Amino acid sequence: MAAFEINKGVGRTVEFKGLKAQYLFLFAGGLLAVFILVVILYLCGVSQVACLVIGVVGASLVVWQTFTMNRKYGQYGLMKKGSVRMHPRYLVNRRTVCHLIRNLQPKKAKK
Repeated sequence: MAAFEINKGVGRTVEFKGLKAQYLFLFAGGLLAVFILVVILYLCGVSQVACLVIGVVGASLVVWQTFTMNRKYGQYGLMKKGSVRMHPRYLVNRRTVCHLIRNLQPKKAKK
């Protein structure tokens, strides 16, 4: 009879070499963007040495920034940081107190 291991990672977040959650997508997307940039530059006639330098520097920058953000913000920190930008810093209410109280009173029905 075959022996199968039980998957003990059910319900846990995906992790690869310390990168968790959305940082995996940033990592993969960044490296893909650098690769496409290098291919486009090569097809446009830029020298091979320049393409290699741009590719290595770009990929190193993506790897470094992704791991730095992962360490700094944690698993859900980047989403929290993004959600803070969606909320207003303050609410402005320019109506007078009398106007607000008057609107709280029920309106009389017209006959």
